[in-house]
Amino acid sequence: MAALSSGRRVAVITFPGSNCDADLRRAVEITDGLSCVAVWHKDTSLGGADAVLLPGGFSYGDYLRCGAIARFSPIMQTVVDFAKKGGPVLGICNGFQILTEAGLLPGALRQNAGLKFICQDVELQVDGRETPFTGDLPRDRGLRIPIAHMEGNYTADADVVARMEGEGQVIFRYGATVGNPNGSVSDIAGICNGAGNVVGLMPHPERVVEAAVGGTDGVGFFTSLATWLA
Repeated sequence: MAALSSGRRVAVITFPGSNCDADLRRAVEITDGLSCVAVWHKDTSLGGADAVLLPGGFSYGDYLRCGAIARFSPIMQTVVDFAKKGGPVLGICNGFQILTEAGLLPGALRQNAGLKFICQDVELQVDGRETPFTGDLPRDRGLRIPIAHMEGNYTADADVVARMEGEGQVIFRYGATVGNPNGSVSDIAGICNGAGNVVGLMPHPERVVEAAVGGTDGVGFFTSLATWLA
């Protein structure tokens, strides 16, 4: 494990097949008040991290179901224990899939309604309760955030969705400007657990944290965490 920069420590976990871990580390490194700890999936320690981020990609080649094998990586028991103690955990794309497989978030991600890989910008609307990752995000306008997935179609039993809606656990929705790209129930793009400390979403905020590479609408996810940890 390697710590980069200074500030509250944020663990970014790399699984075999992760391809957004470097982007996620960069997003942490350029955020005032945060310090990145790179963690390999075979580690069993988070290196004293104050928050955990699970990146996008294709862990274990997406064999079986997306995230189904990564859920059994040695580090995941540590992540589960950390989350159950109230530690903030964010899963992006494949990370979201891993969190559902690990039982930290309800529901599942299945193949997109069109049965095609989708790579495009979407409009992301912030909804639901405030979490460690959403305090700085605007609710009066949509965010332009990219997606890149084949299995982003969120599904859950109707009673589970109704409960999440009622308790403010639907944190992100696909906005009307671009529309729902994958068929997710209730236009759900991201959710949190009952305690609000575990968040998963399909869009990639770490890809829009610098204007030079396409935009800054993702910055608020990371400044929110810095503020919350402070």
